[in-house]
Amino acid sequence: QPCSLEILSFPPTFGGDPDSHPHFLLFGTLEECTRFKLLFEDLYRRHAAETRKKGSKLVLHCEIYPIGEDESYLRNVAVYTIIQPTKDGKRVMPYDYLWGTGSLYFRRGYYTPVWLFDEQGNVCQPVRFQDLSVQCRREMIHSRRLTIPGDWWVCNGWVLPTNYVDVPKFESIYQTHNCFRVFLSNSRKKEEEILLRMAKARGIMLEDSEAREVCGNESKALFGTRDPRKLSPEQRVRLAQILRSKYRMSFRQMATCVRLPESEIRQYVP
Repeated sequence: QPCSLEILSFPPTFGGDPDSHPHFLLFGTLEECTRFKLLFEDLYRRHAAETRKKGSKLVLHCEIYPIGEDESYLRNVAVYTIIQPTKDGKRVMPYDYLWGTGSLYFRRGYYTPVWLFDEQGNVCQPVRFQDLSVQCRREMIHSRRLTIPGDWWVCNGWVLPTNYVDVPKFESIYQTHNCFRVFLSNSRKKEEEILLRMAKARGIMLEDSEAREVCGNESKALFGTRDPRKLSPEQRVRLAQILRSKYRMSFRQMATCVRLPESEIRQYVP
């Protein structure tokens, strides 16, 4: 099943613009998509720790939104993930945007990906990841523990998206160039539908004190105690389900209130 993943950070690092935040379109089970989300969060925090000044605060918020089987909605969401730079008012088209993958789709014949150009406009030659020194590999992926396939191409400090983006899968959503062109002209109404569904899936962030009060009240009514730490894992899951259905509380806040990992709650709470 397709899911979209929205990633917000402050201060921003994606293109250096405070209005920029990436969206991923993922295909897989919710469990698989959640594993990707957790891996991204881990690597991004490592990158931030290495590149930011000591003591610089970072707020990272990642949210997964299941898309379902609505084909039209999937087409809207898929194009929403690549039109962000134009939608946010940047003077760039999606297919020229370094921080997006718009330049990959519905291309025919030979073309030069935007990531091969250096700051002077020269075209650089990609190299295999395995041909880099050990130090360069670690600096590129910000990890000593994890790695990527040695035959993946890299250039100008980028792990090229051509290595890991399933271009045929994305193109199959639209099937034809003309269909893709039509959905690229995403209307305000379609965008509002996406944002409303995302807001519904994200849930509501209450004030922390109010969230704890609500959680305590529901825990007392269900299990006779206001302290979720005294509950079994099964009871905590049940409490999270009540908080979600009655109050549309966000997954992140539920995890804090019922004292369970967010990844666990997502497996049992719709």
